[in-house]
Amino acid sequence: MCKQLLPLLALIFISFQLTAQAKPNIIWLMAEDISTDLSCYDMPDVRTPNLDAMAAKGIRFENCFVTNPICSPSRSSMMIGAHQVKTNTHQHRSNREVPLSLPYRPFTQLLREAGYTTVLGNHSVMGKGRKTDVNFKHEDLGLWDGKSAFGLFDKYDEFLPEDGPFFAQIQLNVTHRGDWWERISQESPDRHDPAKVSLPTYMADDPVVRKDWARYLDQLEYMDREVGMIRQELEDKGLADNTIVIFIGDNGRCNIRGKGYLHDPGLRIPLIIYDPRAKGAGPQVQSKVISTTDITATILAYAGAELPGYLTGKPIFDKGFNRKYVYAARDLWDEIMEDSRALTSDRWKYIRNDKPETPFDAGQAYLEFYRPAVHRMRTLRDAGQLTPEQAFFFLPTKPGEELYDLENDPEELHNLVGEDAHKRTLRRLRKLTKRYDRKMKPVSDVYRPVHPISVEILDYIKKEKPALYKRMLAGEEIGFGKSRKLYLAHKQ
Repeated sequence: MCKQLLPLLALIFISFQLTAQAKPNIIWLMAEDISTDLSCYDMPDVRTPNLDAMAAKGIRFENCFVTNPICSPSRSSMMIGAHQVKTNTHQHRSNREVPLSLPYRPFTQLLREAGYTTVLGNHSVMGKGRKTDVNFKHEDLGLWDGKSAFGLFDKYDEFLPEDGPFFAQIQLNVTHRGDWWERISQESPDRHDPAKVSLPTYMADDPVVRKDWARYLDQLEYMDREVGMIRQELEDKGLADNTIVIFIGDNGRCNIRGKGYLHDPGLRIPLIIYDPRAKGAGPQVQSKVISTTDITATILAYAGAELPGYLTGKPIFDKGFNRKYVYAARDLWDEIMEDSRALTSDRWKYIRNDKPETPFDAGQAYLEFYRPAVHRMRTLRDAGQLTPEQAFFFLPTKPGEELYDLENDPEELHNLVGEDAHKRTLRRLRKLTKRYDRKMKPVSDVYRPVHPISVEILDYIKKEKPALYKRMLAGEEIGFGKSRKLYLAHKQ
């Protein structure tokens, strides 16, 4: 009897193996601090052939938005698949020793339960780029039970055929502001000429601003070459035909109106999905409104994993998917506490600033080291040399409400609040935002922030290194890492 069962058991085992192998591998490429600044999104001056090629064979989404324009709250929402305000993970670099409230779990644990090996990887110019950066108790690697074990991934860096199926979150950190920017720019094989780049209307046409913008474009092109290396690695390992590649930014570009702000450059990010199994489909461009929590739900659906009821995102390719708005929030960022909310559709952007007394340019210590354009435009403001569109970011207070028609005003230069023609739209979006406020009420009020060392470093530079501080004010990026080393050496 047992001998008769052996062939049947063998067939069952082989069938199980084939089913497991049929599941796609998934790679989530997460570039830091970029808006839709790729040539396939019609960004002028930049050359991103690898991502363009990926978009040409996949799907490019025009209206994908993060739920917070700062790294750790945004990443928290994606790691859980639920809005960061709802899960009380919305305050930057806070609650790092506080376990997630039930029933929330990291989506990587759901992937593990579906049979996936989870990999935390990086392509880093620093030699270290693995990044989780979420606002709840966690460790990079290890088991997860949410009580005594808090590991998010199984292993670092390398994905192998024998891992299959695998999910890899790979960090592309070169576009994050860092002391390496000038070196990367200098070594660029086709370096951008600052005099020839095209600037957004809200940025001053000034040599310092132009140089900073050109360096950003150089980082984008370096990052694109990294994407090409990763896709070549898939080919070399024989994994390309069964690996879905998803490319996003974790939040918008680190510059004026970008990272940290609820304007379009801070919230709108690139999303490109390439699924090699959809051969012959050809390039697609979709204008549906996407939240980054929808990407999490989509990955779970690709993997055949559980889709918990607490998710605030839904799989993008479900027949009934029809998101109309993305609700976004800006709260704590280092020493600057904010309380702003935004609602974005495919046409409209509504922002409510509940702390209008806190200006956009709040003098945040960390940003002082990495925003040459801000320093230079402050000087131009004081000299009365900024246009009204450029001076808006430097006003002493913020408007209590903002309303923009993204279809006719993509740079958000004209606040429509107060215009009779748009009163009805303003009332509707104001009411809907309040409804989202209630829906996303935090599950907990625990608040344990971490004091940023950047405050002490900036104070040290001002007092002890006045010549260096003067160079910063003139628009030179003196480097946070270098300044930190000086400060720590001074303390010893």
